[in-house]
Amino acid sequence: MARVAGIKDVARRAGVSVGTVSNVINRPEAVLPRTRARVLAAIEELGYVRSESARQLRAGRSRIMALLVLDMGNPFFVDVARGAERAARAAGLGVMVCNSDQSPAEEAEYLGLFAEQRVCGVLITPADASGRNLEAFGRHRIPFVLVDRVAGGPGTCAVSVDDVRGGALAVGHLLAAGHRSVAYVSGPDDLHQIRDRRQGALSALAGAGLPPGALTEIPSDRLDVAAGRDAGARLLGLVPRPTAVFCANDLLALGVLQTLYAAGVRVPRDIALVGYDDIEFAAAAAVPLTSVRRPAAVMGRMAAELLLEEAYGGSGGHEHRSVVLRPELVVRSSSSVPR
Repeated sequence: MARVAGIKDVARRAGVSVGTVSNVINRPEAVLPRTRARVLAAIEELGYVRSESARQLRAGRSRIMALLVLDMGNPFFVDVARGAERAARAAGLGVMVCNSDQSPAEEAEYLGLFAEQRVCGVLITPADASGRNLEAFGRHRIPFVLVDRVAGGPGTCAVSVDDVRGGALAVGHLLAAGHRSVAYVSGPDDLHQIRDRRQGALSALAGAGLPPGALTEIPSDRLDVAAGRDAGARLLGLVPRPTAVFCANDLLALGVLQTLYAAGVRVPRDIALVGYDDIEFAAAAAVPLTSVRRPAAVMGRMAAELLLEEAYGGSGGHEHRSVVLRPELVVRSSSSVPR
């Protein structure tokens, strides 16, 4: 196997010092154009690639930003990652995307890996509701920003969406269409988004003069299509059956829609359906899905920008901020028939 060219090889080939090669790579404006051209030609000829691990040891951290999400199978988090990546690339950084699969144990393992790799910072949607994983990670003094979470205190940056308002938008829309019995297909109750969306749904019912019992909860351990199909089967067994369903995310709603369709239940004539997140597949469903839109890519971009500001903001200091974005109701065919 041929030996990999090093910086000393480039210096010898170009007839310059190692320091000059380093300047061409890191501070090209400090090198005369003719010399810079000679060094770049040597780099191209030898196929030299600088050692990121060596640079990392000198700098004390890498040029990699980590993103740890709950479920990369959910297109919502794909859009979050896309927004974060754009901000990171604009700053000359890469993004390492990891999936905790809603597991606090896997989250802890990844946070340990990020500390070992000396990432410049972490964007995280926590799976550990206790906060112990992030508390332990904080000892490494690596900045992190919460994504799709409200900050737990003044010492943390966060970007989230007003999910209480989002739940109220979804159920308020169903009430305005004449529904008076609504099912809420929820998810893991240790996720604050699930609780906030329920709270919003209940507030909409209260605003319409209806009791909390007008909301029938169908719990779920997961937030995926398979869990939605199971919830749909349980919905069909309810007596009396609610005339409308609000799902905690679009994947659940798509699973419910599959079950209703297979059972011959007409959506929205027999049961109206509203999802949450407004992923790309929502509009492309067999019955286009009404959904509460959350600006996923914007969340990712803003979270990355906050992280970059904290990690590279210089001597001006960094002020921790909690940004809360507003959701938007997108009405489609799955809820469009008034009763």
